[in-house]
Amino acid sequence: MPLTAPDLQDITHLQSNNLFSGLEPGELANIAQAGRLRRLKSGSYLFRQGTPATNLYILVAGTIKMTQLTPEGHQVLLRVASPGEAIGAIAAVGGARYPATAQAVEDCRLLAWESDSLLALMERYPHLAINALRFMSGHVQEFQDRYRELATERVERRVARALLRLAGQVGRRSEGGILIDVAFTRQDLAEMTGTTRYTISRMLSEWEQKGLIKASRERVLIRQPHSLAVIAEDLPTMAHTDTP
Repeated sequence: MPLTAPDLQDITHLQSNNLFSGLEPGELANIAQAGRLRRLKSGSYLFRQGTPATNLYILVAGTIKMTQLTPEGHQVLLRVASPGEAIGAIAAVGGARYPATAQAVEDCRLLAWESDSLLALMERYPHLAINALRFMSGHVQEFQDRYRELATERVERRVARALLRLAGQVGRRSEGGILIDVAFTRQDLAEMTGTTRYTISRMLSEWEQKGLIKASRERVLIRQPHSLAVIAEDLPTMAHTDTP
């Protein structure tokens, strides 16, 4: 549906995204009006891997998970997007295809721009084009870092890093720590970190016994984020008490 009058909250989400940094409020309003509002039901697909990249999205409400199918047929959870994040930025490159699948974890609301409209906006606002290049360069660096982790780091470090990433993306403060309550399974975590579900179950159980986390079927409460960071960064172990 077209945006005839951009919502103040929608403009706020644009301001919080690096893709639109440095643009004036009036410019952001014009950019919002050039898009459209889309609603996506929980479990529905925003787009699938390999399909033409026709739209760029900014998530306004809800949660979306990004997965990728490997040549071996394994589905890997790449990241979980929360409100304010850009999805499908590759649409800024004409003729590109989505490198991953985007699926709603819960009911979502998104701002969307078609590729042609986006290219016209970048011509009108050159700063937007520069931001888009920086944005995609950042994602390339992120995937390079993830590949390095898989190739060189111990599985314990990879799992700790993955949990901390999820905490940063969709975690929220709750009684006792940081709660990751987006629906993800041990298999998802195994695929994110290049290990097996058995190893993930064993590791989570060990960390739970040590009081670092509290794990249930599809959610994890990080009770001691500093202790997980020590594992993730391979830091010397020191006495430390985390406070929620």
